[in-house]
Amino acid sequence: MLKFKKVVVGVSGGVDSAVAALILKHKGYDVQGVFMQNWDIADEKGVCSADADYKDAALVCGKLNIKLTHVNFVKHYWNEVFCELVREYESGCTPNPDILCNRNVKFRYFYKYAVEKLGADAIATGHYARSSFGPFLQNYDEKRGVRLYLARDWVKDQTFFLCQVRQKALQRTMFPLGDLMKSEVKRIATVNGLEKIAKKKESMGICFIGNRKFQDFIKEYIEDKPGDFVDVDDNKIVGQHNGIHQWTLGQRARIHSLEKPYFTAKKDVETNTIYVAKGTKHPFLYTNLIFTSKPYWIHSKPKDLENGDILDCDFKFQHTKHWVPCKVCQTDKGLVIKVNKYKRAVTPGQYAVLAKNGECLGSAKITNSGPSYFTLYYLQDKKINNVSSIVDKYVTKITEEEGYLTDNEDVKICVNR
Repeated sequence: MLKFKKVVVGVSGGVDSAVAALILKHKGYDVQGVFMQNWDIADEKGVCSADADYKDAALVCGKLNIKLTHVNFVKHYWNEVFCELVREYESGCTPNPDILCNRNVKFRYFYKYAVEKLGADAIATGHYARSSFGPFLQNYDEKRGVRLYLARDWVKDQTFFLCQVRQKALQRTMFPLGDLMKSEVKRIATVNGLEKIAKKKESMGICFIGNRKFQDFIKEYIEDKPGDFVDVDDNKIVGQHNGIHQWTLGQRARIHSLEKPYFTAKKDVETNTIYVAKGTKHPFLYTNLIFTSKPYWIHSKPKDLENGDILDCDFKFQHTKHWVPCKVCQTDKGLVIKVNKYKRAVTPGQYAVLAKNGECLGSAKITNSGPSYFTLYYLQDKKINNVSSIVDKYVTKITEEEGYLTDNEDVKICVNR
């Protein structure tokens, strides 16, 4: 007998949510679909594909003979995702709208709507992720709490975007696709009469920006504030920009007066200066030390940190990148993360997501980074022998700026390992 009979599926019009609903239907659940509209297309004159997506969602639900409800979450998205994005960009950071949307809209208001308005026992999505409760909550145990595990298809794994989802909603969420490969999902859709959906191009990027350039979009919400592009090598002005909010670290800075490509390496909000480095692999773009705000642990705080020890786990701050080993220590203000290889363009505002043994442990927002490879290499090249003391001073400066306890032994141990 099914523990959770009525399941409300977030149906987006794409193949993943379609197959999730299909699987649940075939397993005998009472399935209902909800199409979430998070952006008012009237504001952007049809830039978003919401109309076409809703038609595809209706096609899927019609084929499966399940009810589809169109729910407007525009107000919630605007207040709790988009306004936060604007604030982050204004402060010089680069936020992640997908993580914010999952935390504040899909696994909050959608979950609440499904349970309170539609009487759902559980919700389901087309995310590639796995739950310790099983794909259909067959191992549900409220007292033990739920853990979030990486998907079988590690290329499509989406636990990165679920790193801030609250325990309450996660306990009642089914992930039917967690043990499937993307190729299998498309095949299932095709053999069940959803070939059109299977061949549909996957949505990429931020829906409300559409096909426009990010700089053209964001200027509608944040006024231009011209400043200087400064070369990190010689500290000379090499061009002008229209606002630090239009650029993110690692992005090519299109400075027309220069023949060779330069890339955004650092942003100084106080002086409105963007420091740029020549070449996409300039050592100034790389660091192996990361500072964050207070973390959110999906299940519970790891025992190593609970005991005041250093946590050995894996790290990533971009969905498309591979997990890399790291060491983590926790202070009163957040985490200090040291990765075992230098990472390019570690960006404040993004999330440091941590995993261990196939489990997504949680995440924390990146606030700053330690010295770049350029700093260390430059000092060594200049034959300065006290590199470690210079690094210590740099770390002390950052920890003071971020409000960390600079005499915290865990920080010193983590940095020096």
